[in-house]
Amino acid sequence: MRGLLVFSALLVAAFSQKRFVGDQVLRVLTDKEEHIALLRELEESEDLQLDYWDVPSKLGLPLDVRVPSQSLQPVKTFLESNSIPYTTMIEDVQKLLDEEKRAMRRARKLKRSCSWSEFFSFYHTLDEIYSWMDYLVARHPNLVSKIQIGESYEKRPLYVLKFSTGKSRYRAIWIDTGIHSREWITQATGVWIANKIATEYGKNASLTALLDCMDIFLEIVANPDGFAYTHSRDRLWRKTRSINPGSLCVGVDPNRNWGAGFGGLGASSNPCSQMYHGPRPFSENETRAIANFILGHGNVAAVISIHSYSQVLMYPYGYTSQPAPDRQELDALAKEAVEALAAVHGTRYKYGNVFSTIYPAGGITIDWTYDIGVKYSYTFELRDTGCYGFLLPASQIIPTAEETWPALMKIMEHARDHPY
Repeated sequence: MRGLLVFSALLVAAFSQKRFVGDQVLRVLTDKEEHIALLRELEESEDLQLDYWDVPSKLGLPLDVRVPSQSLQPVKTFLESNSIPYTTMIEDVQKLLDEEKRAMRRARKLKRSCSWSEFFSFYHTLDEIYSWMDYLVARHPNLVSKIQIGESYEKRPLYVLKFSTGKSRYRAIWIDTGIHSREWITQATGVWIANKIATEYGKNASLTALLDCMDIFLEIVANPDGFAYTHSRDRLWRKTRSINPGSLCVGVDPNRNWGAGFGGLGASSNPCSQMYHGPRPFSENETRAIANFILGHGNVAAVISIHSYSQVLMYPYGYTSQPAPDRQELDALAKEAVEALAAVHGTRYKYGNVFSTIYPAGGITIDWTYDIGVKYSYTFELRDTGCYGFLLPASQIIPTAEETWPALMKIMEHARDHPY
């Protein structure tokens, strides 16, 4: 009987949702090279179970790290004994998660009593998003279609919404959101963007002119296995859910799995790392499907990959400090885009190449797309700058999407007007 009880307890623990009671997010300031080395050393300590939300790689940039409650005292002692300054950004991670769950319960009640119009103000599960995509296609069959570009590791469909008037002559824009599963503001922004495109074609002159010249492909949930896992088990899961042979740690960082600068700075060969690059480029079904689609299409004019958080707009490169050949044009366009964004709600973004603006990062999406010839390759890091991090309240979904839209339009219109 005792053995059965122990087994039952282990089974419940294995399939229950992970809790973060008392966990804190610390912002660590690195103003010395030795600090970076010490933080890398700290990251490798599996006993502490630290969750680095940034890469410890660049002087002067803050580093956010989630510290489990049981590791707080040793970590703070370590930082203080080595004179590494830090502040507490989030006092209790679980409190934010509890509020997020309450908001989602309210959303489901609203959905039962209201129309789809309430959908955009809340976070949603994978099944809810996929159902809404079908609803959007049914409402706008002459403009929107749903295509499948592959399957995830766990055999979930990789769906893409195609917006096409049939007049484009096949030039296209690619947009993806949710490649890092815990960045829920990105999938929510993707849903809002899809609705914006579908409902304003024929009403908004700028959007109508764009879609009469180009198709838009939007993958709202680029990492469905990871996203489903954030809802069922671990809200802060980042990676895919593929099995790593020889390791108990699961998953690959899909934004370190691309073929440009693979395995370089800002990526890890440790399967337990949040930045694990995988055994080889495009080892993940999710990244390989996007790459095959872009290569197969043959006329993608711009790639825009949307992440969170930090409030930055970036272009290549991340794997090298060498400037991209088109740096001046990409920089000028990024400046226009962030100015358009700021004009909506006053939100300020930084902009520049990945390497200089945040940190070195090998194997990222936009470096690969740029190197295969997609000149207008950009990455957004949406709200905020760290007060909530990956746990941005649902009340900020619509403002975030509203301000992102004109920046997207700047990039898409430029790509239309400057064929190469």
